[in-house]
Amino acid sequence: MPEDSKKGRVVCHTFESKVLKSNQLKDPYVRDITVYIPPGYSKSDSKGYLAAFGVVGFGGTGKMIFNIDPLHEPLDKRMDRLISSRKCGSMLIIMVDCFTRFGGNQYINSSATGRYEDYIIEEIVPFIDSEYNVSSRAVWGKSSGGYGSMVLGMRHPEVFSALADHSGDSAFEYCYMMDFPKALEAFREIGGPKKWLEHFWQHPDERGTNFHQALNTFAMAAHYSPNPRSNELGVDLPFDLETGELREDIWKKWLRWDPVRMVERYKQNLKKLKLIYIDCGFKDEFNLIWGARILHSKLNRLGIKHHYGEFNDGHMNIQYRYDTSLPLIYKALSNG
Repeated sequence: MPEDSKKGRVVCHTFESKVLKSNQLKDPYVRDITVYIPPGYSKSDSKGYLAAFGVVGFGGTGKMIFNIDPLHEPLDKRMDRLISSRKCGSMLIIMVDCFTRFGGNQYINSSATGRYEDYIIEEIVPFIDSEYNVSSRAVWGKSSGGYGSMVLGMRHPEVFSALADHSGDSAFEYCYMMDFPKALEAFREIGGPKKWLEHFWQHPDERGTNFHQALNTFAMAAHYSPNPRSNELGVDLPFDLETGELREDIWKKWLRWDPVRMVERYKQNLKKLKLIYIDCGFKDEFNLIWGARILHSKLNRLGIKHHYGEFNDGHMNIQYRYDTSLPLIYKALSNG
């Protein structure tokens, strides 16, 4: 067999979104969709192909996972290797671009960022179904992408039959609250959250020492507590900007989107999924191991079957775990 026949192809589609056209941030509504097409793909194959929709972590875009970083294996090469070694069957990988001015996405609808949940469910999925020979679908991702996979999977079992959550955001009191003091300090130095975000984009070399915490806090508020009437870009922050006191009413809005608190509400949907994969490193720098353990415990108590794993590492450079999750997705959803 010629060597080229063992390699998949990466195709980039340009998609004009109606859903995102009126987003408050005026972020682009014409977006790329990057697709890995496995070797031997045929649109006429009677069995069809699993389509695994990938959503990336905070600060990333869909294309980045097909990286040119010499220190890491690009996703297309990883899939070629998994398929040729028969560790995984042939499947499509779809990477969407949901980057926003707030620095990333949680893949839910928000008046402050845009209707990204609708974008994926109502536009991207139907587009891929029309362009490719799709038999079933999964959603997977890491960090904010892990969060998005968990939430999209539990809210839309009619669309996704499996999910993989790598080090996803959960147990918000552990993973977000630690950023609040640094975010407050950054906002105070510039003159408020709105001015801070403007400065962040206008002066990339003068972002200060706490910009990660400030941007992450602002972004999460944009997703979990948007308020079109707020003067801070349509966002309610979960603390008082003068005193730092937690605003309990706003914080409760955040907690409604916490996966460890959502599983009870969506337990019937979760039981419909053919695979729920959750993992985390027990040295995770953002304390996400505790959310993963709580999720694991709650799913066990609810009698919801799932695959859970812990690794001796942190939050970064965990791409090797895809060698476990992607074959498990294929196995769970394979028509074979």
